[in-house]
Amino acid sequence: MDIRVYFSEEKEAVDRHLADIIARWPAADSAGYRLAEAMAYSLNAGGKRLRPILTLTAYRACGGEGEHVYSGACALEMIHTYTLIHDDLPVMDNDDFRRGLPTCHRKFGVRRAVNAGPGLLLAAFEELTRSAEALGLTEREKKDVVLSVAEAVGGGGVVGGQMVDLESENKKVDRQTLHFIHSHKTGALIRVSCTLGGRLAHADGTKLEALARYGEKIGLAFQIVDDLLDIEGDTEKLGKQVGADQARGKATFPSVFGLEESRRLAARAVEEAKEELQRANLLQASPLGPITDFILSRKS
Repeated sequence: MDIRVYFSEEKEAVDRHLADIIARWPAADSAGYRLAEAMAYSLNAGGKRLRPILTLTAYRACGGEGEHVYSGACALEMIHTYTLIHDDLPVMDNDDFRRGLPTCHRKFGVRRAVNAGPGLLLAAFEELTRSAEALGLTEREKKDVVLSVAEAVGGGGVVGGQMVDLESENKKVDRQTLHFIHSHKTGALIRVSCTLGGRLAHADGTKLEALARYGEKIGLAFQIVDDLLDIEGDTEKLGKQVGADQARGKATFPSVFGLEESRRLAARAVEEAKEELQRANLLQASPLGPITDFILSRKS
């Protein structure tokens, strides 16, 4: 399998379904358009669409079929975009560019950006509900879908990790704190992207546990590579300024472990992710394995 071709094709499909979702939002002649415009701008800014692709891939690996999964998968991209909008705000990282374009607050102002984030977050839960209903999940399964995603985003997930990340700037952090930051800020949403696919496919507990551990491992690898690219990457390819983490005194894997040890940790996490798939019989004939190699070798 050519994993880059797979990503390209799946990204196109995700983008088509995102366009359908955006088409339901307030139009230019309505009072809610100014908010919808900012939400759509950030959602359409590009990106790898890794999280929805993980959801789709896990769904199919667990026997899921059909198009209704796309609403749930797109919800993860909407949540991810919400986190990026807020991460870029002046009170956070104060970034001017994201994916090669002006950040949401630079394009529309801070007030609209502050509201666009929650707008995307809550619209995402609407899409999760649509997907769960269309796929015939039981009431218990629907509850588990919503609860798992909410937990991944809230204080025990992305938001909690973001808070500790901000409080750790320009401080010497230990390995435990570093792990907390990135397993929550980055890892939680990647992990739930994998388990969401399983839940929407009615996967059993064994497969869900394997997908959770797989997601945890690739989330770690993704963050380490992200930290390395901030030092060794190319600004044009990344769509954001290289060296920004260092300039802000961010807690990163290279700053705590060094470059070589960080590379080794990323490679080990990828191998452990594959082992989790193997134990649950999810490795063969599924792109979940090649995705780990894609994460390790990415340049943007």
